[in-house]
Amino acid sequence: MAGDDILDLKGRAAFVTGAGQGAGRGIALALAGHNAAVAVNDFVLERAEAVAQEIRDAGGKAVAVQADVGDYASVKAAFDAAAEALGPISLLVNNAGNAGPNSQIRLTDDFWSTDIADWDRFFRTNLYGVMNCCHVALPAMVAAGQGGRIVTITSDSGRVGDARLAAYCGAKAGAAGFMRALARETGRHGITCNNVSLATLDPPIPEDQREAYYAMDRTKAQLSRYTIRRFGTPDDVAGMVLFLCSDAASWITGQTYPVNGGYSFSL
Repeated sequence: MAGDDILDLKGRAAFVTGAGQGAGRGIALALAGHNAAVAVNDFVLERAEAVAQEIRDAGGKAVAVQADVGDYASVKAAFDAAAEALGPISLLVNNAGNAGPNSQIRLTDDFWSTDIADWDRFFRTNLYGVMNCCHVALPAMVAAGQGGRIVTITSDSGRVGDARLAAYCGAKAGAAGFMRALARETGRHGITCNNVSLATLDPPIPEDQREAYYAMDRTKAQLSRYTIRRFGTPDDVAGMVLFLCSDAASWITGQTYPVNGGYSFSL
């Protein structure tokens, strides 16, 4: 019927990791804007609560839940709290990533010169964090018998490789492969599992610093690698995630969708 929202998520509850800022915040707001109840997860509870309050102020339903996705017990407690507040979780978005909750990605030495102790922060969040959340979320999705959606935010670093980011690339590639395997296991239950692969997003810097940042030779060189000459925004990411969480994507699983401004192409 004309006017129906093919992306409507009414009656569903979503759990979005790393949703207190950036792309995660954009995803949480987009899902809530299409009537999902949203559990806003972040390592920093105050950030999660601020986004949850944005959703509630707009007339939506949301709860803030703190968790370190790399800690299984922390994830289990957060999912239990979310389900108690919102009902069964049928949408999971694994967005938490980067270099873990307390670090930012920086170029490392050549891989053979890195400290092996430094690898864990990448794998703990980007791979084991995804596995922890899926392991906790799936039993209830399967038991409910009403299908479900899992979307994991990966990276073009894991698709095409980036020098001096080998551990991060490996963790992201591992998460993408894990999701493909999970898609084969869960499809018979009506659960879809897909990846959204990102390139660089616009950095969250103050407006008075933005002009200088884009005037830097390093920034210009990086942007020259993009077919669409800009970095991504949270809305760019949220639109694809919203689609993959909706009924419009019910026959899509095991896929990786690059949302990257043409940084790399996919056959």
